[in-house]
Amino acid sequence: MADPKVQALRETLERYESGQLRSDLFGEGAAAQDPAAQDPAVPSPTAPGPATPNSTAPSAAGDEYSKARAVVLRKLTGSPKSRHQLAQALRDKEFSPEVISSVLDRMEEVLLIDDAAFARSWVTTRHQMKGLGSAALRRELHEKGIAPETIEAALGQLSAEDEDAAARELVANKLRGVTLPVGNGPEDRKEREKITRRMVNMLARRGHSPGAAFQLVREALEARSG
Repeated sequence: MADPKVQALRETLERYESGQLRSDLFGEGAAAQDPAAQDPAVPSPTAPGPATPNSTAPSAAGDEYSKARAVVLRKLTGSPKSRHQLAQALRDKEFSPEVISSVLDRMEEVLLIDDAAFARSWVTTRHQMKGLGSAALRRELHEKGIAPETIEAALGQLSAEDEDAAARELVANKLRGVTLPVGNGPEDRKEREKITRRMVNMLARRGHSPGAAFQLVREALEARSG
């Protein structure tokens, strides 16, 4: 079943692009609620201008705001995005800094952009689906422009037990089908060391601490050997 918020965004975007909706995308009342009409930095495309050669400037600025807003809505209907990601997408399309700020501020007001909620969801999903540890999750969220304090608050959802359980599952999955040598000869010990290094490196890439990774791998190998 589609996310209700995403479905509503898609319907709104369809209405907007078909010309049925030309003012506020988040409620009724064109001039009263349209942030393009409220924000002096982004004049409304419907506002009357002075009868001068520059009278088309407010309309042009309003059109830029509307186009930027449509870009953001398209991005959000695909998957949640951080403010940083959306700002970069708008910069790539060469929208002005003033319009970018105005559009994204409005999106935050109506909670279509919420970096704290985004970070919490990212941590939960990536931990459960990929078994990632705190270090990898912190790195990914940093790359998406999430503030350090917001990252740490989101990572607070994970306990040490959660991370250990995820690491154990990763190791168990990787060891499935692997023939583990049980002898005490040099070749058997060398092969076990090779498997241990491979498992520890795999956990480190997933963001688990090397010390904890080594301990968990050793426990898994001992359990298999026993």
